[in-house]
Amino acid sequence: MYIGGSNEPGEAMGTATPIIITVYPRNDGVLSRRLVAGIRIPTMYQQAPPPPEDPSIRIEERPGMTVYALQFGGFAGETEYRAEALRLTRTLGETAPFQRKQYFCCSFDPPLKPYGRRNEVWFLQEEP
Repeated sequence: MYIGGSNEPGEAMGTATPIIITVYPRNDGVLSRRLVAGIRIPTMYQQAPPPPEDPSIRIEERPGMTVYALQFGGFAGETEYRAEALRLTRTLGETAPFQRKQYFCCSFDPPLKPYGRRNEVWFLQEEP
């Protein structure tokens, strides 16, 4: 709702992609209920983002990051993201330097787009 106009000036900003969900998997691979949703603020608003009306929304600046990414199609939910995260883990192997306590589930399409959907799983590369 924030990008749709639920902000102090009431300005609809449009959507910038991807929508990024940070997940914290349990040891058994199941996603914990602790999730953080991130929406990229469109470029023209990044220097001075409109303040949100909802106190649960935070605006934060994220530094650049290097990720290992795996792209896949279709409608993605928890089951699909978990399967693709496992596939990326297997592809990278045991020695790849990535964070295992969290990963990112990314969607590049609006919910009602029926075909040609793009999703990605990102693992954050650990600093050497």
